[in-house]
Amino acid sequence: MTIERVLVAVVVVTLSALASGHALVFKRDPRSAIAWVVFIWLLPTVGPLAYLLLGINRLQRRARLLRTPAATPAATPAPPTSTSEPSPAGLTEALGDDAHLLALARATARLTSAPLSAGNRITPLDNGDETYPALQRAIDQAARSVALCSYIFDADEVGRALADALARAAARGVAVRVLVDDVGQRYSFPSILRVLHKGGVRAQAFLPTLSPLRAPLVNLRNHRKVCVVDGRVAFTGGLNIRDQHVLARAQRDATADLHFQVAGPIVAELFGAFADDWRFATGEALVGPAWSLHLEPAAATYARVLVDGPDRPHCPIRWTLLAALAVARRSVRIATPYFVPDQGLITALGAASLRGVEVDVVLPERGNIRIAQWAQTAMLWQTLEHGCRVHLHPAPFDHSKLMVVDDAWSLIGSTNWDARSLRLNFELDVECYDRALAAELARRVDAKIARGSRVTSAALEARSLAVRLRDGAARLFAPYL
Repeated sequence: MTIERVLVAVVVVTLSALASGHALVFKRDPRSAIAWVVFIWLLPTVGPLAYLLLGINRLQRRARLLRTPAATPAATPAPPTSTSEPSPAGLTEALGDDAHLLALARATARLTSAPLSAGNRITPLDNGDETYPALQRAIDQAARSVALCSYIFDADEVGRALADALARAAARGVAVRVLVDDVGQRYSFPSILRVLHKGGVRAQAFLPTLSPLRAPLVNLRNHRKVCVVDGRVAFTGGLNIRDQHVLARAQRDATADLHFQVAGPIVAELFGAFADDWRFATGEALVGPAWSLHLEPAAATYARVLVDGPDRPHCPIRWTLLAALAVARRSVRIATPYFVPDQGLITALGAASLRGVEVDVVLPERGNIRIAQWAQTAMLWQTLEHGCRVHLHPAPFDHSKLMVVDDAWSLIGSTNWDARSLRLNFELDVECYDRALAAELARRVDAKIARGSRVTSAALEARSLAVRLRDGAARLFAPYL
């Protein structure tokens, strides 16, 4: 063996050892660590290179460097200094017989730096039919600032109408900032960013992916939906900006969804989340009079903003789901468009059901991503195994994301029950302690259940062998769906 071959072998072995060592130390999921180590040593040249490009989350360090206090305006309340945040005065009285949910509030306080604030008003808005007119009215009335973030913002009729409203606001001197995910803005052509720039709106794509060096970021998307106007009113939920969410137009690909108009102290937290993302994407800190916050108590809802993403060390939304299932006593209602939970969440659902909690999961009868629906179907038997109920809601495709516990606590926002949302994407949810709001959201979930059909173990077992093989193969991609 020549000296050149020896050197090459030494380099390859060293790189493989370094890559596999990194995977063993930093990969939280043992299955992921094992898969990478095996791949690295089976393909000693390709394996380390693939791990370097695809296996390392480089966002975490950069995001932590950028997410400094300067990214959030001084008017935003400082986060609590204690990780065991005491219950706010009045929360126990507001919960009444559901005071056991105080344990959930303590858990979420430990998972996030955001305060649990009183005095919020959270109003559900059905589909684009209610959401887009309310959003456009708020933008047209803006006097100082508009901050808008969306995963998908199409350059269709709905998108152009909102783009025109944003351009009008910018023309009258309102500070306007729009952040659209780079993958999401490519759902239509031309890109909405081109339309916004032409209208004089300051707009930016989040994590551009066209460069080959940025290809590993294709899964790390900003899935948050937030709009804050004049530091007073905000909108958040699951709704993207596109024609198909307007059900009155009866499109073939109509998509139902639920969004929320928000007033009260948590508007500060919603704006803080946008300001962090904007600085992450552009380097600009949103400070000054235009971005000051003017907040007053609006109603009776206690609420907390939960911000999650690959830059967060503790997966706060996933742990919130686990904590909510652990404290539930009577009922859990879940509506989600994509249901490919990990084994820990499946176990928590089953454990809640075994304790006597009524667990209902509502899914679309026909999904819009086939491989995700196949994988979902392959895993449903595990959810049914210990008494949870699964219901399929008929068309239109329902993109709503809701969780309601004991008709007193609810979780709303952008997160789906899958690995893409819970591990790979930047997400934002709001937890709400309000029996009236929870009852209203529970009623909506119950209406979906009444229209739907219940999934049975017998029906799953009756699938043909070919279909079961297809679904089982799709399940292998569950960590990426």
